Amino acid sequence: MSDISLNRAGSAEQSGSAPALYRAVWRWHFYAGLYVVPFLLMLAVTGLIMLWIGVLDGRDGERSLSVSPGQPVAVSMQADAALAAVPGGTLKQYLAPLAADRPALFRVDRGEDARMVAVDPSTGHVLDSWLRRAGWYEFADEIHGSLLIGTLGDRLIEIAAGFGVVLVVTGLYLWWPRNAGGLRRMLVPNLAVRGRRLMKSLHATLGFYLSVVLLGFLISGMSWTGIWGEKYTQAWSTFPAAKWDAVPLSDETHAAMNHGAMKEVPWALEQTPMPASGSMAGHAGMPAGTAVGIDTIAALAKKLGFGAEGRFQVNLPSGETGVWTISQDSMSDDSPNPTVDRTVHVDRFTGHILADVGFADYSLPGKAMAVAIALHQGDMGGWNVALNTLFCLAVIFMAASGIVLWWMRRPKGRLGLAAPTLHQETVPMAKGVVLLTLLLSGLFPLVGATLLAVLTLDLLVIRRIPALKRVLG
Repeated sequence: MSDISLNRAGSAEQSGSAPALYRAVWRWHFYAGLYVVPFLLMLAVTGLIMLWIGVLDGRDGERSLSVSPGQPVAVSMQADAALAAVPGGTLKQYLAPLAADRPALFRVDRGEDARMVAVDPSTGHVLDSWLRRAGWYEFADEIHGSLLIGTLGDRLIEIAAGFGVVLVVTGLYLWWPRNAGGLRRMLVPNLAVRGRRLMKSLHATLGFYLSVVLLGFLISGMSWTGIWGEKYTQAWSTFPAAKWDAVPLSDETHAAMNHGAMKEVPWALEQTPMPASGSMAGHAGMPAGTAVGIDTIAALAKKLGFGAEGRFQVNLPSGETGVWTISQDSMSDDSPNPTVDRTVHVDRFTGHILADVGFADYSLPGKAMAVAIALHQGDMGGWNVALNTLFCLAVIFMAASGIVLWWMRRPKGRLGLAAPTLHQETVPMAKGVVLLTLLLSGLFPLVGATLLAVLTLDLLVIRRIPALKRVLG
């Protein structure tokens, strides 16, 4: 959507003398902006909503309740109180307190409903209960990830993120300094001008500062998407279950522990098969003869070092071969430090530790994603919340200013949806743009398909129908 000048020495109206490649890049910057801007606005607004709900209330409501510190009663007593609050329910998960003055949380499922029950650890009394993942955070997250329309929404957002990469790369090319005064123009907005020129200067300078962070956010977000994320990047970077020596594996993957659209399992483990209970595999995690239950599992978690920084979670076994899973990961807001992320699986019958996976065991992309997702979600402390707040506000300004610039430059009486005219002499000189297009198409398949569709529409429809060209141009 940017209205960056096509010629440093002149205005957009003098574009005929501008380098051909420059004009071609501008054209794709404009086209990418047409599609991306509405999505950037949506992602920034919903991202802000989720960020501050997480800060003020917590994703599971754990930050809005407090308790008086005291010696905690047995976890099993707390669990019994939680079950009594949901008659006929089944205990699924235990979330240890975030801090000494915070409640313990238990997930109890009854039929199709999953409820969270907050319990005072020092008394075992139930403080409150509510439907899990049914608040404003989840609503915003559904919009953020799928536009509330499932797979189609996921694909549209993946295309937008890919075009966002195109927008950033082309914007950097267009504004990169090419003369002595260019560096200052890139780093400092020209506040001496007014109107469209001021808006253009603010748009371009802020875009330069945002570019690296925006690329990081776009790529980390795309890594959760259904095509580039799930089929390409995540599949190649998943932790290999073969590293668990002679451990029987389940038909289910770690993704089975996710609840609905919410991602709760570390990215590097989501496609890894779960280990299975029912053998003598693994190594002893607790003394021989110890009954395996929520009390002994919680004790094992503390023995292994879980909860030393933040909280830990325990997922109960599901099915005959299910395992106890102890986990702590920054993505679930368990701690502000992704390098302490860890997942341990325990045989439900023997108490043997079947698998123990920490940050150090992830592949390089897995480590990068553990940090990137925590940063993306604002999980790494107050500085991260402040950074993400400023970033979202800046993205909103960038998107809004792009719309304003488009409106200012559109020809009178037209929609101005067509990019500035490409003169015939530009076609043989745009090989660099073609190469970049092919590269991005290979990296991001949905982007490639969309680019092809846009090119086809432009060449075969818009340019060949004068009336349509006049209205859109």
